[in-house]
Amino acid sequence: MAAQTKRELPGLGLSVALTAILMAAAGYAALYIAPTERTMGQIQRIFYMHMPSGINAFIAFFIAFIANIVYLVKRSPKADWLAVSAAEVGLALISVMLITGPIWAKPVWGVWWVWDARLTSTFVLWVMYVSYLLLRGLIDDPERKAIVSAVYGIFAFLDVPLVYMSTRWFRTQHPAPVVFGGPNSGLAPRMSEVLGFCMVAFAALMLIMLRLRYKVEEMRHEVMELEMDAAQLSPELLPASGD
Repeated sequence: MAAQTKRELPGLGLSVALTAILMAAAGYAALYIAPTERTMGQIQRIFYMHMPSGINAFIAFFIAFIANIVYLVKRSPKADWLAVSAAEVGLALISVMLITGPIWAKPVWGVWWVWDARLTSTFVLWVMYVSYLLLRGLIDDPERKAIVSAVYGIFAFLDVPLVYMSTRWFRTQHPAPVVFGGPNSGLAPRMSEVLGFCMVAFAALMLIMLRLRYKVEEMRHEVMELEMDAAQLSPELLPASGD
C-alpha cells in the first residue's frame, strides 16, 4: 500500500497544481476579462462562481446517485465509498452556491433571501444531503449503513431536477436561466467564454476533491480491516494465564 501511495503522489500533486492554476485563471477572467454587466454592475461577476459551483454540485450529486444504485445492485463497497465522497463534494459546492447567491441578491433585490421555488428547493437539497451524512454517522454496522444511505441518497437526488427546473416551471424572484433558458436568454459572447472557462475550472476542482475524498474513504476502510484483524489476533498474542 505504501508503494502504491508513493506512485500516486506525483500525479496527484500535478493534478492539484493544475487545478489551482485553472481556478486562479478563472478568478482573473471573471474579474478582469468578462465585461461589466449593464444593470447590475460589478456585483454580477459573482455569477462566474455562483453558477459553476451549482452545476458541478449537481454533477457530483448525480455521481452519488449512480453510485448508490450500483451499490444496491452489486453490493460493491467501492460504490459506497464513491457515493459518500461525491455527496460530500456536492454538499461543499452547493454550500458555495447558497453563500454566493445572497451576496449577489442583496444589492440587486434589496434582500438577502426570499422563499421562492429556486431558493427554497436549493435549501431543501442542502438539508437533505446534510441529513444523508448525519444518517451515515448514526449507523454503526457498515453494510446496513451503506444500504440505508444508498436508499436515502437516491431519494435525495430527486430534488436536483426540481432545483434545476424550478425557474422554468414556476414564477420566481430568481432570474430566468441565461443558458438554455429560451429565446430571450443568453450571454454576451465574452461572458459566455468566461463562464465556460469557469465551468471547466470548477469541474477540475470537483474531480480533484472527489479523488482526494475517495482516497480518504478507501484508507478508512483499510484501517478498519487492520483493526478487525488485530482484534482477532490479540487473544493469541496474550500470554496464557499462569505464565
